[in-house]
Amino acid sequence: MVELEICANSMTSALAAQNGGATRVEFCDNLNEGGTTPSYGQLSVAKRMLTIPIYPIIRPRGGDFLYSELEFEIMQADVIACRELDCAGVVFGILTAEGTIDVPRCLELKALAGPMQVSFHRAFDMTADLPAALETLIAMGFERVLTSGGSPTALQGAAEIANLVKQAADRIQVMPGAGIRPANVKQLLTLTSAPAVHASLLSAVPSDMLFRNGAAKMGSIKDEYSWSTTSLDMVRDMVSIIGV
Repeated sequence: MVELEICANSMTSALAAQNGGATRVEFCDNLNEGGTTPSYGQLSVAKRMLTIPIYPIIRPRGGDFLYSELEFEIMQADVIACRELDCAGVVFGILTAEGTIDVPRCLELKALAGPMQVSFHRAFDMTADLPAALETLIAMGFERVLTSGGSPTALQGAAEIANLVKQAADRIQVMPGAGIRPANVKQLLTLTSAPAVHASLLSAVPSDMLFRNGAAKMGSIKDEYSWSTTSLDMVRDMVSIIGV
């Protein structure tokens, strides 16, 4: 059996993950920026409505993973909030300017997490030496690490992921993520022997608005009248393929 973690960008996506048979939810906001910490309100409702484990991402902004003292203070507060909500775990990653794991800060967040599990997100792919970074995460006691093998997609990084899975030797769970869909997950698992996969499985949702102002823009999104949520059908397809 292979675990399926769904990267959920909303409560609708989180419910699709649960109803489709996913193992757990990594709860994020702003997936177009790689994922940032969701609101307290979303997490509170998620804890009330979901029965599968919830792992919120602890990331104060998009961009790199070198954080200021103010940003780190925000991350600390978010970890405490997740602990008080009794989340199963949290997902974070902090790097040094040299592209290594920021061990002191990561250990601080891990200590604040208390009984929650800790996973390291794809900041791992931005380190200068993936095998060395993996050993660092193992030494710190991380439960799992999300990776595309340092490539744009997990399939493109499959060879490196396979090496990392072998190196991990059950000391940490190496979980491929980035560009994984039902159409390619079987090939990826064959190439990597990974014990878990991470996917968002998004599909577009059209707006029900009758009046539409095509001139005004609220941000950088091209279409203000559609958004994406996790597809229940795709989650079910993935589950049937990998045997969750």
